[in-house]
Amino acid sequence: MGPVELLHMSVFSQSFSPCGRFLAAGNNYGQIALFSLSAALSPDASALNQKPVLTFTAHEGPVFCLLSTDVHLLSSGNGEISAWSWSELIKKNVKPVWTRRPNYRSSLEIPEINAMTLNPRDDTLIVGGGDNNVHILDLEQGVFKAVLQGHTDYIHCLSVRERDNEILSGGEDGAVRVWDTRTGRSAHCIEVYKYEMCARPQFGKWISCVTTDSDWMLCGGGPALSLWHLRSLSPTSVFPLTGCQRQAVFYQDMILAVGDGPVVSHCLLGGDVRAQIPCSSQSLNTLQSNSSSTEYRVLTVGGSSAHIDVFTNPSYRAFSLRF
Repeated sequence: MGPVELLHMSVFSQSFSPCGRFLAAGNNYGQIALFSLSAALSPDASALNQKPVLTFTAHEGPVFCLLSTDVHLLSSGNGEISAWSWSELIKKNVKPVWTRRPNYRSSLEIPEINAMTLNPRDDTLIVGGGDNNVHILDLEQGVFKAVLQGHTDYIHCLSVRERDNEILSGGEDGAVRVWDTRTGRSAHCIEVYKYEMCARPQFGKWISCVTTDSDWMLCGGGPALSLWHLRSLSPTSVFPLTGCQRQAVFYQDMILAVGDGPVVSHCLLGGDVRAQIPCSSQSLNTLQSNSSSTEYRVLTVGGSSAHIDVFTNPSYRAFSLRF
């Protein structure tokens, strides 16, 4: 890859391997890079250990989303989802196990697939993107079994409330929809930008991130990042962060958020911003915690550069991996 392409690279997506020893990252050129965390974190690691052990082209357009199951790395691009075997990728064998396309209205339609999440309760993959619909793929059967319709513009983000059998989706139309998976109907529609405490008309109404933790929801984008109580459907905290947030996660007793600007924001549940930790990229798209691994428990952050920052402690950046 030439210097101009490197200069314009963005990292859109990340996922850790089920064993926790590898990190996959996807960029705007359709490439997926595999990094060995065990090598990069070893005491005698060199600059070489911060480079990928494998890089391959997965999609023609950007790799918008990456997600891991117990055995597969799932990647989404324009109009399609591919599954790659983790055990084969680690051996540097690159061949998709399967590729699926949701049932679009016309064969000419190639919408971006911006979001994917798993529902462990019924072994389904929930998919959202540019056709304004949420599609549900039965992973065992390999078929799309349902479509949730209601958004009037494309979908940016998804989250599953496993205990309540609900899916949450956020979109360009400014709505967070809460879907009942049993009926396939939208149980609630929260138009975040209509709440005065969250509204930021100068940034628009689009919702770019949504995540849940039992009765709580975090969402943001054009509207300010806010914490909502889902039983009462009301915002309890609004975080005074500048710009649009692209990803937010519940982390220990805090909330971590990334978006416009070169920092990871550490927020307290009550609404205060406790710290902002500098990163290498000028704006950030993706934040992942390697929570399934005790040995390689790191946070990784990617955005508008070829660098992926690695935090062994949430308060400072240890080093960067490079595409």
